[in-house]
Amino acid sequence: MATVTYDQATRYYPGSDTPAVDRLDIQIRDGEFLVLVGPSGCGKSTSLRMLAGLEEVDEGAIRIGDRDVTKLAPRERDIAMVFQSYALYPHMTVAQNMGFALELAKVPKAERLERVRAAAKILDLEPYLGRKPKALSGGQRQRVAMGRAIVRQPQVFLMDEPLSNLDAKLRVSTRSQIAALQKRLNVTTVYVTHDQVEAMTMGDRVAVLKDGLLQQCDTPLNLYQRPANAFVAGFIGSPAMNIREFHLVDGHARIGAVDVALSRAEVAALSRQDARSVLLGFRPESVELVGPGAGFPVTVRLVEELGADAYLYGAIEGTPESGEPDLVARIDPAAPPRVGETVHVRVKAGKEHAFSPKTGLRLT
Repeated sequence: MATVTYDQATRYYPGSDTPAVDRLDIQIRDGEFLVLVGPSGCGKSTSLRMLAGLEEVDEGAIRIGDRDVTKLAPRERDIAMVFQSYALYPHMTVAQNMGFALELAKVPKAERLERVRAAAKILDLEPYLGRKPKALSGGQRQRVAMGRAIVRQPQVFLMDEPLSNLDAKLRVSTRSQIAALQKRLNVTTVYVTHDQVEAMTMGDRVAVLKDGLLQQCDTPLNLYQRPANAFVAGFIGSPAMNIREFHLVDGHARIGAVDVALSRAEVAALSRQDARSVLLGFRPESVELVGPGAGFPVTVRLVEELGADAYLYGAIEGTPESGEPDLVARIDPAAPPRVGETVHVRVKAGKEHAFSPKTGLRLT
């Protein structure tokens, strides 16, 4: 086991003046499960491949433990990678697939079989050791790919969107298995996904990237409760946070005909920026339906009924149509409003998030 350090690690692809990964700086603790997440093209897979040695590091350095591995070949880094596509040999059995890397490393046969059986027991693959990949389900194949990594007993596990080929139900069960397995093995793990729900449920910490730049690296709870900027606020959470720019009126954000109070620190920060508006965010569960006059009016455009939850999508009356997405509010599923109805909504006190309209950064 080992720590992993990205020290201002940068990667330029040939022919591009813009770095795919720009000065990435992260310290990953021994035994930690770190998730890299972000939209397509943000640099998360490139960051993982740099650690694996599959992409060059043009500037900066990467260290595993005390070793600088920036220029080392992949086989010299003591890492094991689980790919999106499983990459199993179709002509080999499960046991042969899991033990193949050990065979190449000239590990004695007795030890090889012992390691394969131990990994198969952990992954509930013992009944399938004699089968070939075509006789396995997608989830079983993914467990075989993980078993192949486990038997190598590496210092670091790398996982590149390993669940993306599974159906929705299997993804949910498999992600919990991977998280529990990582805790049991206590091996430093770097995991890449574009699914922020996956990231939030699996990682000890989550690093959010955008355009090759690290936006924030924190625990899932802190990312959700105190996003560093408007991008993180809008990316983390499902449904996404409502984020709109509203006019400032006497230290309040004016939403329709209703004023939402800001803190003194937020007002002072806006004043220093000479701002006349504020980028205000509030999550769907942070708003509530109230009576007329107690909140701002919203015209209901859609109601999603999900059983235990229901979500209202609507347009804020009295604000100009600017192509903004509808406001989303979580509502009582037992008494949802009708489409076309006007309801009144209020942001719960202290549940708003204020960002600079100029930089997008959190104000406090």
